[in-house]
Amino acid sequence: MAFDVAHVRGLFPSLGDGWIHLDPQVGMLIPDSVATAVSTGFRNLSTAPGGEYPAARAAADTVDQARRAVADLVGGDPAGVILGSSRSALVAGLTEALPVSTWFGANVVLSRQDDEPNIVPWLRVADIHGAQTRWAEVDVETGSLPSWQYRELIDERTAVVAVTLASSTMGAVTDVSAIATQARQAGALVVVDATSAAPYLPLDIAELGADVLLVSAERWGGPRVAAMAFRDPTAMRPLRTLSMNPRAEGPARLEPEPLQGGLLAGLVASVEHLASLDESAIGRRRARLVTALGGVAEYMQRLTVYLMTTVQHLNQVNLIGTADDRIPAVSFTFDGVGADKVVRRLADNGICALADVPSRALVRMGAPDFGGAVTVGLGPYSTPYEVDHLVRALGSLG
Repeated sequence: MAFDVAHVRGLFPSLGDGWIHLDPQVGMLIPDSVATAVSTGFRNLSTAPGGEYPAARAAADTVDQARRAVADLVGGDPAGVILGSSRSALVAGLTEALPVSTWFGANVVLSRQDDEPNIVPWLRVADIHGAQTRWAEVDVETGSLPSWQYRELIDERTAVVAVTLASSTMGAVTDVSAIATQARQAGALVVVDATSAAPYLPLDIAELGADVLLVSAERWGGPRVAAMAFRDPTAMRPLRTLSMNPRAEGPARLEPEPLQGGLLAGLVASVEHLASLDESAIGRRRARLVTALGGVAEYMQRLTVYLMTTVQHLNQVNLIGTADDRIPAVSFTFDGVGADKVVRRLADNGICALADVPSRALVRMGAPDFGGAVTVGLGPYSTPYEVDHLVRALGSLG
């Protein structure tokens, strides 16, 4: 069955606000099912897990459901899923949990393609312990992150390789499995941020070769909570405990405090929402997720090609990055007009877009020299009409 964008749009009451939302990088629209789950959860799940009374047992069950939902999303094991308030908090916790000996004479390989949450915590721990930092660079023509450079960056002293699956600004998808193969030969820990790709592509932590996979639910219409999945849950055993509960076991050892039950209920509902994007998908949730996200990927690919093609017809617009394998995120500069002014004009025309998203890759590509970059992204609710309206609004600046 073909992807039904009309059905999907009906799941988002907030689309009735009259705006065209092309800013999923700061949070995709929240479907009605997620809003309802969060509201109900805040009323009924105010107690922390740990007690034997009904409310505490319900809270503990919600935690288990959240771990299973994330495991289904990434093709992992619920026993390896750690829940946290944000990607940066989870990565910072991981840097703290790793043994200090990890960093003796070591180096960490980072990517300028990544969002700051998968960069800054590693820079801080490297600075504290005197580890060397090495950088993977983006291709200035395509905006992609070439995997061949990792053959020179990774060596026997590499402790961690942190890399993104897809750029949040230029959309380029990274060949993570090739990078992971290089890292595995050196015995390095591979930490992959799949947040930008999660709303658009079926994820499989084993296929990617990631040791640790990060996702953040607000990027697919969930609450602002994040998760970190270990491909092999036994890999968590040597890590230091972070929990304030000295009796914490399993993944709870790496969670300083339990999250509020309403947020976790929303996380579960948001994964179920992704699985329901294709009404014809059947079977267990993991199978439905693969089917539904496969349909999303196909629709998004067509719409992204249309977006790039039509925007390129505007003489003053300069696309940054032209990678073929991509998620629906595009950045561009506008001749003679700064990004802030472009975004204000778009807002005057009822379009939500982003100016100067913090991105080391865009800086490397020279976007500040042209007044900054405008970044737009598509959601499963986006339509060709909305792309046309974007192009018309940009054309009015010419």
